[in-house]
Amino acid sequence: MDKGEPPSLSALKSSLFLVGRDSHGHWVAQNQSGLCGGLFVDRAEALKFAMFENGNRPQAVVMVPGGLELDMGAVRVTPDEHS
Repeated sequence: MDKGEPPSLSALKSSLFLVGRDSHGHWVAQNQSGLCGGLFVDRAEALKFAMFENGNRPQAVVMVPGGLELDMGAVRVTPDEHS
């Protein structure tokens, strides 16, 4: 039996993270699917969060040069919700 992380956590950690500033000047870090993210007081904290959440993979963090608004409106559908 595999004692690794559950598939949902593995998928989350392997996702691409976007880091940038929103229209109010806050730093934003959010995964590409919109299922994980937050607002941060500075760039270093946003990057620290993104690196932690993606398994410490700097190649999976993209700095967004324009505005980046936090969007936590992604809908996650579980198998039970299809019935």
